[in-house]
Amino acid sequence: MYNKTILTLAFTASSLLASSSLMTDAKNAGLIPIPTDKKELLKLTDNPKNPITAEKIELGKKLYFDPRLSKSGFISCNSCHNLSEGGDDGIPAAIGHKWTANPHHLNSPTVYNSVFFSSQFWDGRDPHLEAQAQGPMQAAPEMAALPEHVEAVVASMPEYVAEFKGAYGKDVKITFEKVADTIATFERTLVTPSAFDDYLNGDENALTKAQKDGLKTFIDKGCATCHNGIALGGEMNAFNITGEYKYQNVGDFKGDANGMVKVPTLRNITQTAPYYHNGQIWDLKDAIIEMGRIQLGASINDKEAASIEEFLKALDGRKADVVLPQLPVSTSKTPKPDIN
Repeated sequence: MYNKTILTLAFTASSLLASSSLMTDAKNAGLIPIPTDKKELLKLTDNPKNPITAEKIELGKKLYFDPRLSKSGFISCNSCHNLSEGGDDGIPAAIGHKWTANPHHLNSPTVYNSVFFSSQFWDGRDPHLEAQAQGPMQAAPEMAALPEHVEAVVASMPEYVAEFKGAYGKDVKITFEKVADTIATFERTLVTPSAFDDYLNGDENALTKAQKDGLKTFIDKGCATCHNGIALGGEMNAFNITGEYKYQNVGDFKGDANGMVKVPTLRNITQTAPYYHNGQIWDLKDAIIEMGRIQLGASINDKEAASIEEFLKALDGRKADVVLPQLPVSTSKTPKPDIN
């Protein structure tokens, strides 16, 4: 009995040491957890130029779900960034106004945890969520709305006007930019901490053995070279480094002027198929193997890919309940839907 106890204690100590070493390796690889402290998290999510408040969040949520901001009166932000699942639309290329597919065959990225991205849009043309929120509303193949249309929709409803005054003060001027800023404020709250964060924040038991093994494989294979930081992505990086993506010719997107492409976040990755900028790979294991070939020059076998996939499951985050808002009633001044 004595010897058995000694062996058990030794095994436990060895396991804890190995886990602690892995935790250190993960942090050394640039992996950063979402803070548990609300004040620390707010430092990362808040915009000092437009501070987060409860009033702005609630108003931003209504605007996020309001299809009347679109020209057709049919498409909302939630249409392509569905908060009921992965924060995306689950199809290869986004569908917008007049059922138009994205002309570059670009896949809708998730809005969850986008506050942590240093680059918004696949070509990283803006770092700020506020600017990103302006893009889809105006884009012809998306919501196809002129800024004047968006302003007229909001200003036509006394309830919206009152809420803007409550959020920004009685002298607020309702502009297109202010509407986008308010939507972005809501989006800044869409953060999904996961078991992975619990682990890096000190809970040794937050991950299963298989997930810890997968994390080690993820680091050893070099995946953290690009998928790092608090978002495990969201930065710009070169694409097709050691090989050409096998679906490169689907769509005309080749990255920014320097061939750089935004690295997708791996948070909630199991919920955001299909993968890659043009949404051509549906199976996560296949996406992992292809990424190893074209970005790392590494041959990732099925066993290693399955191990990494097991770790990625630990990035499925805890989403706050989003209660569908009741939108203000349209008035005689509200612009009518235009499907043309």
